[in-house]
Amino acid sequence: MSVNKIILSFSLFFATTAIQARQWTLQDCIDYALKNNISLRKTQIQKKSSHEDVLQSQAALLPSLSASTSQNLTYRPWPQEGSSSVQNGYVQSSIDKVYYNGSYGVNANWLLWNGNQNRDQIKLNKITEEKAELDSAQIANQLQEQIAQLYVQILYTTEAIKVNKEASATSKKNEERGKTMVEVGKMSKAELSQLTAQRAQDEYTVVEQESNLKNYKRQLKQLLQIVDEEPFDVVIPTTTDEMALQDIPAFQTVYSSALGHRPEIKNAMLGMQSSDLSIKMAKAGRLPSVSANGSFTTNTTSMSSNAWGSQLKNNFNVGAGVSLSVPIFDNRKVRTAVNKAELQKMNYALELQDKQTTLYSTIENYWLQAENNQQKFKAAKISTQSAQASYDLLSEQFRLGLKNIVELMNGKDNLLRAQQSELQSKYLAIYNIDMLKFYQDGTMK
Repeated sequence: MSVNKIILSFSLFFATTAIQARQWTLQDCIDYALKNNISLRKTQIQKKSSHEDVLQSQAALLPSLSASTSQNLTYRPWPQEGSSSVQNGYVQSSIDKVYYNGSYGVNANWLLWNGNQNRDQIKLNKITEEKAELDSAQIANQLQEQIAQLYVQILYTTEAIKVNKEASATSKKNEERGKTMVEVGKMSKAELSQLTAQRAQDEYTVVEQESNLKNYKRQLKQLLQIVDEEPFDVVIPTTTDEMALQDIPAFQTVYSSALGHRPEIKNAMLGMQSSDLSIKMAKAGRLPSVSANGSFTTNTTSMSSNAWGSQLKNNFNVGAGVSLSVPIFDNRKVRTAVNKAELQKMNYALELQDKQTTLYSTIENYWLQAENNQQKFKAAKISTQSAQASYDLLSEQFRLGLKNIVELMNGKDNLLRAQQSELQSKYLAIYNIDMLKFYQDGTMK
């Protein structure tokens, strides 16, 4: 074997391997989306931002400390000669037009009590952080549902293409058979044209289904935030009739389980808790607040003959105190805050009720669809077997000249419809059962 052939063989091998490596299972799609989806990553950023608010409110319990200094230069253009003035505790008897003052201080403040608003704010921020995490989980659930829906659509369309290709191959055989019958005078050219039109229609259907399949894969690729030009395909797992005919989870069992772990329900319940804290904090606005303060100050001036260091020492002061603030009239601010917090609680209660109703309806729909499609699948299997047997008989009778072209085409259409109904009901039954399991335990399998 020549060197060029060896290189070509290795290139084809690695190229084939690379293409196969781009095939995605359902779990691959979900794992990738949970790491890379932009909407989900935004909610994770929001969670981190909420955590910063928690740290900020916790730090607010500690005293604050600040340092300050002020340097001032004063110019008096018309000083009165022989007069004196007092500046910063010094008697100025000179006639200097320009003099300098400096002050230095360290101040500390500590809010001791404000009706526990500061501690309740920590609890409120922690709830907000938890709600942000639940928002992220809710987006993740929606993302998984969308991926599963597209994935099942791809599987169904792939199987539908196979069925339509078989129908197209059968149409082509019928057309070839019709040409032979025209040659021997057993069929008219008009009837042959019907077979040709049927073959063309079946080929068009195959092309249309393949176009739909490409579009579904494009939508899935977009959902995964994949923008490269490498080949993208999914693994086509083996689906059995048993998967479509498996036991359907009980509706009430699924709903009761979903109420306990679904993030949208937990989020609405946390909204109720945050409203209670908001009401408590608003009412605390009527209570007095107590704070402590302390300071270290000193100053210097050019009007003193003492050295700068001596001035800092001699003018050094230490102060401390406690202040009490009692609200008397606040222009209805507290009452408004309390009323709005109570209204927000009512809104969260309605939101919780709405989320529960939506969840109930969604699970009920999946359950009804699973039941209906399971029954349809059972009936469609029998219908397909019957349509296949009928078409095989019609095809043989047509070959013998006992059936006309219209009867043959009707038989073929009936078989194709039966096959498509069987496929559709099979995949819809599997999809809806999987969705019920997802709502029951929160994991996509």
